[in-house]
Amino acid sequence: WRYQTGDWVVSSPVVVDGVVYVGSLDGNVYSLAAVSGDLLWRYQTGGAVNSSPVVVGGVVYVGSLDGYVYAVSAASGSTATHTPSPETTTKPGDLLWRYQAGAWVWSSPVVMDGVVYVGSGDNYLYALDAESGELRWRYATGGYVRSSPAVVDGVVYVGSGDNHLYAVDAASGELRWRYETGGYVWSSPVVVDGVVYDGSYDGYLYAVDAGR
Repeated sequence: WRYQTGDWVVSSPVVVDGVVYVGSLDGNVYSLAAVSGDLLWRYQTGGAVNSSPVVVGGVVYVGSLDGYVYAVSAASGSTATHTPSPETTTKPGDLLWRYQAGAWVWSSPVVMDGVVYVGSGDNYLYALDAESGELRWRYATGGYVRSSPAVVDGVVYVGSGDNHLYAVDAASGELRWRYETGGYVWSSPVVVDGVVYDGSYDGYLYAVDAGR
């Protein structure tokens, strides 16, 4: 099967429990049946969705070029909301919360231990409460954060348009270290066996000691 959205699909899909979730430059997040491609629901954001969604605990987290990070219900009965209540009833495709960053959110979120980590074009790396959307902390890099973070052993690794790769404490938002490359770091890091692998616009692939 194939399903036509209203514009380019730059976002990478994720498949959870037989459902495909993906964003489109038409501003929508789509939920499609993996077997048939039938539309289950779609949620309209205020801008193009280049970000790739992540689904955790029945909630879809995704960024939009309208400057917001969104949490949308993937399943009935999700309770994540700004005003938690046991009486709250949601259905798939309902907005649970949204958080306004200072600029576009191209970065794809990562959810770890109840926290959403994501970058923004306002140069910040954000840590948001996954349940409420409230800000835990934010860390200012020297350039826009288009890179998607990786979270390993209590450390958030992410690239920035200021030519640096950053390691930030996941709990506090304090800088552990940063490594300078020769170009923008739009690539998203991968961490394996204590080594951070990431690419740069200088044409190099870097392998950096995660502990430094």
